[in-house]
Amino acid sequence: MSQILIRFLVGGAVVSVFSVVGDVLRPKSFAGLFAAAPSVALATLGLTAATEGVSYAAIEAHSMMGGAVAFFAYASCVCWIMMRYKLKALLVTICSIPLWLGIAFALRYVWLK
Repeated sequence: MSQILIRFLVGGAVVSVFSVVGDVLRPKSFAGLFAAAPSVALATLGLTAATEGVSYAAIEAHSMMGGAVAFFAYASCVCWIMMRYKLKALLVTICSIPLWLGIAFALRYVWLK
C-alpha cells in the first residue's frame, strides 16, 4: 500500500511540475510534450529503478519505447486514412487497433526477446 501512495504522490508532483512548465512556456509546437503521460512514465521509471533495480527499469523503458513507436505508426496511419478517405474517426481508430497491437507485439518479439 505504501508503494501505491508514494507512486501517487511522486506522480502527482511530477505531473504538476510538467503542467506548470507547459503553462509557462506554452509551446505550440510541443503540444503533448508537457502532458501528463511523459511525467507519469518518468515517475514510474524512477520508482521502478528505486524498488526493483536499474536493469528491470531498463527493460520497462524499452517496453515503453516500443509502445511509443507502435503508437506513432498507429496514429500516422489513422491520420492518413482520415485525411485521404474522409472516414469517421471511430471507425478508423477501431479498425486500426490491430495495426498498433501487431507492431507492438512484433517489436516485443524482435527487440525485447
